[in-house]
Amino acid sequence: MAAGGPQGPGATHLATKVELTISCENLMDMDVFSKSDPLCAVYINTTGSQWYEIGRTEMILNNLNPKFAKKFVLDYYFEMVQKMKFSVYDIDNDTHDLSDDDFLGELECTLGQIVSNRQMTRPLMLNNHRPAGHGTITICAEEITDNRMANFEVFGRRLDKKYLWWSDPYLEFYKQMETGWQLAHRTEVVKNNLNPIWRPFRIPLRSLCAGDPEKPIKVYCYDYRVNGSHSLIGSFQTTLAEMQIATPICPAEFECINHKKKENKRRNYKNSGVICIKSCQVVKEFTFLDYIMGGCGINFTIAIDFTGSNGDPRTPESLHYINPEGYNEYLTAIWAVGNVIQDYDSNKMFPVFGFGAQVPPSWQVSHEFPINFNPTNPFCSGIEGVVSAYQQCLPQLKLWGPTNFSPIINHVACFARQAFRQHTASQYYVLLIITDGVITDMDQTRTAIVEASYLPMSIIIVGVGRADFSAMEFLDSDDKLLRSARGDVAARDIVQFVPFRDFQGNSVALAQSVLAELPDQVASFFNTYKLKPPNIFSVSDPS
Repeated sequence: MAAGGPQGPGATHLATKVELTISCENLMDMDVFSKSDPLCAVYINTTGSQWYEIGRTEMILNNLNPKFAKKFVLDYYFEMVQKMKFSVYDIDNDTHDLSDDDFLGELECTLGQIVSNRQMTRPLMLNNHRPAGHGTITICAEEITDNRMANFEVFGRRLDKKYLWWSDPYLEFYKQMETGWQLAHRTEVVKNNLNPIWRPFRIPLRSLCAGDPEKPIKVYCYDYRVNGSHSLIGSFQTTLAEMQIATPICPAEFECINHKKKENKRRNYKNSGVICIKSCQVVKEFTFLDYIMGGCGINFTIAIDFTGSNGDPRTPESLHYINPEGYNEYLTAIWAVGNVIQDYDSNKMFPVFGFGAQVPPSWQVSHEFPINFNPTNPFCSGIEGVVSAYQQCLPQLKLWGPTNFSPIINHVACFARQAFRQHTASQYYVLLIITDGVITDMDQTRTAIVEASYLPMSIIIVGVGRADFSAMEFLDSDDKLLRSARGDVAARDIVQFVPFRDFQGNSVALAQSVLAELPDQVASFFNTYKLKPPNIFSVSDPS
């Protein structure tokens, strides 16, 4: 299920998991009154014909030498040529589409080259094969052999004021390597607070200290600035072993030292505040396959957009056109994603719902109706049954509107909530929404997603057609957690959005891209709540 796996007959399954870390230097400055706001999109090509995106780093404001915190975990196959592309852009808007952002250069290579070099620095190239100024990109690869995580609870006390009466502090953790210090984790920014409490966070031990509790770790505390010139509050050096002694009653405290300030103030300088580790617990985690092999079931629900903007199904221009010579975009998406995920559903019975149509016999608009018109048994047998029910349902509907997501999200969340109350890792719910248009009930949808983020549930959105998908792109936020209409923050990112138009004619690449984040979402959710696989004897128990 990890991105980059081989496809087709004869493919082996002997893979090594590797983690990639990305940084850049000397990027071109494309902004007039500020510096570029870089982001790196990562693509893979294992079929020889098409690239597909496996993810993006966070966007960093006003920085020509970005160190990206987001890591990418891939399966490395020694016997395969896995082509990789790292494309860097200056982000100027909130859209998902990168074609309207300034291109800062890219690197094409193979995963084998990265793995064999361990740390590889190459010049960024433009589309005309000329150098992108003096810009370079560095990719570090590490084999994943350690599933242990360090769970942190951290707060600060009496941090220095860096602007009038306040600071906007955040932390960066660095691991010592032979080639220097590598960014392991960056916290969120806590606004206007000299005594910040950061959200609990997790860092893989391989990223934090290469699994060695005595290996040096550097922690920097910065005051965030929108213009990118973040001001150092202070720093300290420690080890995992020193942080592990922390307890909520007796936190491990580290003085934040600003060495320039210390030199200037000399004897009068004590520190620039204190960083307190309230809790640092090392736990061994189960993998996605541990949960699947241990009996966790993946419950797959499909929701189909039947709003009028799809067009009259009787005409070839409609996205719902029943093509006698092939599948329309809705059917292609259902088939591609469903064929992969049905292998993890034991009975292969899928509830399928429609929304945004007038439904017989009352002809009232419904945003949560079973496409087999059987409310007591909305299940379809296998993906073939889903396709058949869709084809029979469509002629009986009147496509209408508006496009409301929240009813079907709340519907699936009810079942996920019931499963979570059992305090077991026996069920995980995946909602696939296939849609063509703009969300009408955005506030309600945001609230529904935030509430679902605390449940064993993921949401996959496939956008069909050529509409503006900025609303869906907003929901799939990699660099910031979604907030509800009430201001509540999501526990995690559970939404994956993919535009179908990027994968025309390549259903394998579509399925891989859509499902790339799901294994980690499943494993990280259950590990966060310390829920073991139901059949613990069928997997290797890390505890």
